[in-house]
Amino acid sequence: MKKWFDTDTFREILDSILRNKSRSLLTGFGVFWGVFMLMLLTGGGQGFKQLLMKEFDGFAQNTCIVIASSTSKPYKGFEKGRNWNLDYGDVDRLKNMVPELETVSPTVSLWGKTVSRDEYTSSRAVVKGARADYANIETPKLKYGRWLNDADNLQERKVCVIGKRVYEELFPEGGSPLGKRLSVDGSYYTVVGVNWNEGDISVDGRASDSVVIPINQAKRAYNLGNTIHLLCFTAKPGITMSDVTPRVKEVIARRHLLDPTDEQAMFLLNTQLIFGIVDNLFKGINFLIWLIGLGTLLAGVIGVSNIMMVSVKERTTEIGIRRAIGATPNQILGQIISESIVLTLVAGMSAIVFSVLILSGVELAMTTDGMLKAPFQVPFWTAVLAAVLLAVLGVVAGLMPAARAMQIKPVDAMRDE
Repeated sequence: MKKWFDTDTFREILDSILRNKSRSLLTGFGVFWGVFMLMLLTGGGQGFKQLLMKEFDGFAQNTCIVIASSTSKPYKGFEKGRNWNLDYGDVDRLKNMVPELETVSPTVSLWGKTVSRDEYTSSRAVVKGARADYANIETPKLKYGRWLNDADNLQERKVCVIGKRVYEELFPEGGSPLGKRLSVDGSYYTVVGVNWNEGDISVDGRASDSVVIPINQAKRAYNLGNTIHLLCFTAKPGITMSDVTPRVKEVIARRHLLDPTDEQAMFLLNTQLIFGIVDNLFKGINFLIWLIGLGTLLAGVIGVSNIMMVSVKERTTEIGIRRAIGATPNQILGQIISESIVLTLVAGMSAIVFSVLILSGVELAMTTDGMLKAPFQVPFWTAVLAAVLLAVLGVVAGLMPAARAMQIKPVDAMRDE
């Protein structure tokens, strides 16, 4: 007994497709375009998301940063427009009064400093004073050496971790800079690490432009007293930062005699909200991409079904003769559905390959100095899902034409002839 789908059936399918090249091309174009749009938009969306997230390179997603500003309301005898500063007392107070916080880390920043090494100079550096736990706020991507530790801060060691741009300007010959000494405002610091983070959004200056020294050393070197410029903190796992920030604001406002309703006196940057907005944005974009892609794909599949119906009608005599010489309904069904599947799969897989090539070209255009900025490629499981979906839609597209072919009777086919 002849199988539902065998070598002869496959040969017949190829023969039918080759005999009707123009119709086959027209049939496959709709499917090709739908899959191509879906894959291209999906890969492009993933790439742009990676580019945007790279701007937050190294930042913890549950971070909040407090910045002191001038008051906009009078409070307890103080006039509005009063300037105030965060200090180290705020660090201890938050640790004791807000147990939901995991890390509370102060920082200070000095902008536009000139850093030099022998004949090399970097004139746009930001000197940042930080503690070891600042790594929980903005995780360093170390190319050489280590991050600051608690001993560096307690002993006020003259050590530093430099950013990528500072390293490239001061060490154009490349290689490890560990142990080398840099001059910052007449004071010398030994390099213990190189931070390779490149995010454009960072705390008080880009990581690539910074020279990070222990905060106690910065306090002494620049006579900063008890003042800190920024107060950064992270919440414990399972704690939503938005639930903690009102309590943080209340604790700091009470200590510095600020009106609790004064929104201008204290600026809080909640990175959890930013990451949430970005994530929701791309969820919406992905939904729109799939909606457009599937809509275009379904339109192509409907086109496949319609053109297959025309093909079946034109081959009425051929199908009738096959029925007359012993072809079973299952064999007729198998040929029509298999032809539909082959057309959709060939068109769809061609679209996947073509979209991958286009996205590879985009990757080459986005590569600078041998470094890829973001991967613009179709996710593997998305391609697998598309292939499975194509097979299913190929079956669906062939059902109506196959049902029409099975209704053809040999006598009616001969009469039409």
